[in-house]
Amino acid sequence: MEMIALDCHKHYSVASVETPGGDCLAERRIEHRRGSIEAFLGPYSAGCPVAIETIGNWYWIVDEIERAGKVPRLVHARKAKLMLGSINKTDKLDVRGLNRLQRSGTLPLVWIPPGGIRDQRELPRTRMVLATMRTRLKNRIHSVLDKYGLQEEVPQVRDLFVPGVRSSLQECLAQLPAQAAYTTGLLLRQLDRVQATIGTLEKRMARVFRPTPEVQWLQTLPGVGRILSVVIASEIGDIGRFACAERLASYAGTVPRVHSSGGKTQYGRTRSDVNHYLKWAYTEAANVVAVHHRQRPDLHVSQLYSRIRHRRGHASAVGAVARHLAEATYSMLSKKEPYRERGVPEVSSQQG
Repeated sequence: MEMIALDCHKHYSVASVETPGGDCLAERRIEHRRGSIEAFLGPYSAGCPVAIETIGNWYWIVDEIERAGKVPRLVHARKAKLMLGSINKTDKLDVRGLNRLQRSGTLPLVWIPPGGIRDQRELPRTRMVLATMRTRLKNRIHSVLDKYGLQEEVPQVRDLFVPGVRSSLQECLAQLPAQAAYTTGLLLRQLDRVQATIGTLEKRMARVFRPTPEVQWLQTLPGVGRILSVVIASEIGDIGRFACAERLASYAGTVPRVHSSGGKTQYGRTRSDVNHYLKWAYTEAANVVAVHHRQRPDLHVSQLYSRIRHRRGHASAVGAVARHLAEATYSMLSKKEPYRERGVPEVSSQQG
């Protein structure tokens, strides 16, 4: 059975087909058109593996591989590059290297979510983009108020943009110079449109994502509500693909880099080659814990945040809480139970 590797780019892919013994059967550049990859793979054995690196446009390529009757194998691009250790880099060297890793059984694979999950993920991911846009618009308006010393003129509330405060905000904007008032008005109208779009998107998410047991368990995590529970559940998928809680925490980008040598240990920033959507979700939940840690000092996450913040600062404390939430997620989904506070005994009907 042949082994096939694809080095994919935006407009084309380079394919290499080899025998299990390493003999090259074909190498070809394939221009990206719908059906082109399926047509190239058609003559080869059904069920043969096809390696493809994690790139931005792998969705449709995986679909074509499956329609051709082959088995897609999604490869962690950064790990594969480190394992190959090549000094020179060309498209042909890359595909030959992927096939070499396939023959040795060391190809660093990444889970491929089913097509339905891939499609549903677009809803929370798009909402995240819009939420980031909403925050940037609000920060820009706050910046304009700061420039002209008008922050004290508006009510001292957490959110200036709720309906009850909007009239006071409009009165402050009337005090701005002509062009600043014009551009800030544009920002406010854009903010209203983004907020309306987010509302529409959340309604669709409520229809598409049904309240599964996994989502309901995740909502018991501190700082996690309906939106974040959907993000976490859809990005994790099958919890069985993680060997332990530490693997999930690392995949979610909540584990810092570590350098330990000569009896000295240093911790650095978190890695960049992680699931950024999971990292965002756990960081958002950790920030909610940080905001409310004084109201609920009895919670373990509040105590964890306070202890780390006292020693290392706010950012490290948020990272520690995010890692705890990620590791707790693994335990909850593996045991099929909601979040329990540390020190709270597990209740079982079997023990009376």
